[in-house]
Amino acid sequence: MATILHIPLHEYLGSSYRPDREYVDGEIRERNVGKWEHARVQWLLALWFGTHEKEWGITGSTEQRVRVSENRVRVPDLVVLTAGPQPDVLTDPPLLVIEILSPDDSYSDTQERAQDYRAMGVETVWIIDPKTRSGRMCSGTEWVESSRLEVKRTPLHVNLPEIFSQLTSA
Repeated sequence: MATILHIPLHEYLGSSYRPDREYVDGEIRERNVGKWEHARVQWLLALWFGTHEKEWGITGSTEQRVRVSENRVRVPDLVVLTAGPQPDVLTDPPLLVIEILSPDDSYSDTQERAQDYRAMGVETVWIIDPKTRSGRMCSGTEWVESSRLEVKRTPLHVNLPEIFSQLTSA
């Protein structure tokens, strides 16, 4: 069983981990590192949003620290933000947070992370499952499964079948 490490937030923020870890109520939590399909979907989504940065007025990052509350820092797979300079640790809600499920992720841990993003003020959270080739989006309080994920009142969208079709083409 892994040892639970508790440290103050300022110590966590001044530290680096490989891979990065999350900070939840004083506890340093390891994240499941994605396997091939997880990493490939992350790559393809980053490329998709990167090609639309100027057109949509956005910027983004993979595995960016997001301070969702006083006692919690999450590290989502992707964040999409309004274009402009960004701090090393995000404190304002991104336009979109994307979590890609890894084979070792649990439903309850993923839901806890999504609730943290929503409580921070993130309007749209996507959860993508490479194994089942499915995606869910949450805007407001409702989770909807869809093959086209979008962010309301913005041009941001992705057609999952296009992303998933590239998993085996490389």
